[in-house]
Amino acid sequence: MHSRVLQETAVRYFVEVVRTGSVKEAALKLNVAPSAVSRQIARLEHELDTLLFERRSRGMVPNAAGELLAAHASRQQQEIDRVASEIGALRGLRTGQVRIASTGGFAAEFLPALIGAFQQQHQGILFHLDVFAPGQIAHRVRDGEADIGVTLSALPEHGIRVELRHPCPILAVMGTRHPLARQRQVSLAQVVGYPLALPSKDSSLRQLLDISCSRQGLRYTPALISNYPDALANFVSASPQAVAFYGEISVRTRLQAQAVVAVPLRDSEMNERYLEVQTLAGRSLPEASRAFVQHLVHAIRDAEVALTDMNC
Repeated sequence: MHSRVLQETAVRYFVEVVRTGSVKEAALKLNVAPSAVSRQIARLEHELDTLLFERRSRGMVPNAAGELLAAHASRQQQEIDRVASEIGALRGLRTGQVRIASTGGFAAEFLPALIGAFQQQHQGILFHLDVFAPGQIAHRVRDGEADIGVTLSALPEHGIRVELRHPCPILAVMGTRHPLARQRQVSLAQVVGYPLALPSKDSSLRQLLDISCSRQGLRYTPALISNYPDALANFVSASPQAVAFYGEISVRTRLQAQAVVAVPLRDSEMNERYLEVQTLAGRSLPEASRAFVQHLVHAIRDAEVALTDMNC
């Protein structure tokens, strides 16, 4: 195998085809002709003496050899980013970028507020915040598409370092005039008789709710279903009867503004949920990403007393 070919333009073109699944789409991203991309892929396959893709009617998918090369390219780019970051650190933390993959609930208010506070001290840092389903976060971190993952944990993930695991139980969230708003704690049996504002069925929160209701033989009738978290919070703040379900972090700004009330649930399944801050195991993060991980972890831990008071 000729190692020189792994350091050239061909690998950059190859990575873009892996990301887009198409020579045509990769060419658009790279601003070159599709024939140029095809030639570089053919050159790689010739030099490595193996096919790298399965050619399908709907695009190109990397085979086992292609996945190995994609992983190599990702590690190589991470190392370049780390060295560049360390060189920048010699001048102080004034440049760099931080790529975050997060679930929607944390990306709505919590992370933007922390990013804003961080950038007040480090104005030259560029952030990329992308939202994915919880099951995709670790995948993005492992593949080098994100430096930091912020998600709700399920099972341990291979190749993932957990920087922080913090309790994040589900609370009943309602308007300040709701009949249950002054309760110190409520049960699902009390809540399901009210109009419910719920996330879609594929969300981890909805799945926990359905498990708990099924175990107790409870039935509910949703008043609103949405995959947009702000819609649910705005609905309950405008309705004197409706109830939604959130972790405290996801509605902290609204709670501080007294737009809604969050009441802890006594049902055990609704309390078995954790926030995880994830990075790639064995990777030395670039300076900007490492600093933001520390900022993120400290912000969550500093609020621990408040979270305990809210049972979250």
